[in-house]
Amino acid sequence: MYNLNRLRLLREVHFRGTLAAAAEALGYNPSTVSHQLATLEREVGVRLLEPVGRRVRLTDEALILIGHTEEALRHLEEARAGIAAAGGRVQGLVRVATFQTAAHTVLPEVLTGLLVAHPGLRLRVSHVPVQEALPGLVARDFDLVLQEEFPGHPGLRVPGVATTPLASDPLWLVSPAAAPVASLAETRERPWVMEPAGTLARRWSTAACRTAGFEPEVAWETSDVLLHLRLARAGAAVALVPGLALRAVGRDGLLAVRPEGEPERTISLTVREGSGRAPALAAVRDAIVAGFAAPSDDA
Repeated sequence: MYNLNRLRLLREVHFRGTLAAAAEALGYNPSTVSHQLATLEREVGVRLLEPVGRRVRLTDEALILIGHTEEALRHLEEARAGIAAAGGRVQGLVRVATFQTAAHTVLPEVLTGLLVAHPGLRLRVSHVPVQEALPGLVARDFDLVLQEEFPGHPGLRVPGVATTPLASDPLWLVSPAAAPVASLAETRERPWVMEPAGTLARRWSTAACRTAGFEPEVAWETSDVLLHLRLARAGAAVALVPGLALRAVGRDGLLAVRPEGEPERTISLTVREGSGRAPALAAVRDAIVAGFAAPSDDA
């Protein structure tokens, strides 16, 4: 019988890439992790890790163990959720990863109301890019992830999770009211503000401009979507932004028009399979679903 704690250490090394990162994630020191994994290798009778520069690579045998460890952790999570559901108490910590515009609009009122209704509930909310949040969900850094997808640019797919669609959020072309544009084609000579290269939003925005027949001149690069609107209002740049951003900042001093094809991003909520029965997580999930379903004035 293999030790589950040591198997979890091996799993963390697989996700984090180094012994030091795995140790930090679990609150151990690297020498303890190294010692425990050496013990696991003796228990299994094969080599599990091979050094590759400053990182380590898992052997084929280690990857087999990781697969079985994931299954064991999923069953344990289902058991914990079942026990919590039997008690029916909404209490304990729920860790939420979200994108910026949801954190500025829907989440504050929804989550504050939850804490009032359930004093035993604790929340930890992090603004995390979706490309980091979903792996963090699988690694058990988070319990619930709010994510966004842009037209023609599907997001990351990971195994062992369950996703619930929440809403479609219209995407808008914004420019200063004093020097407005009515279409993407009219921005050909304008400076742009876009999210950093490699993000889903940047890939979609760039593709939209190219479809309109030009390469955008990106004068400003920031992941702060609310800053995009402030730069547009100041006349420093034009931008493509989601409706939730306009809901957060307002439209004063801006012209917002729908680009060709009236694109929308998709907002969804993701949890680990088997975890959703826990009353605390179910309460947070249901409140967020209701919050996105509520009518708003940003259409």
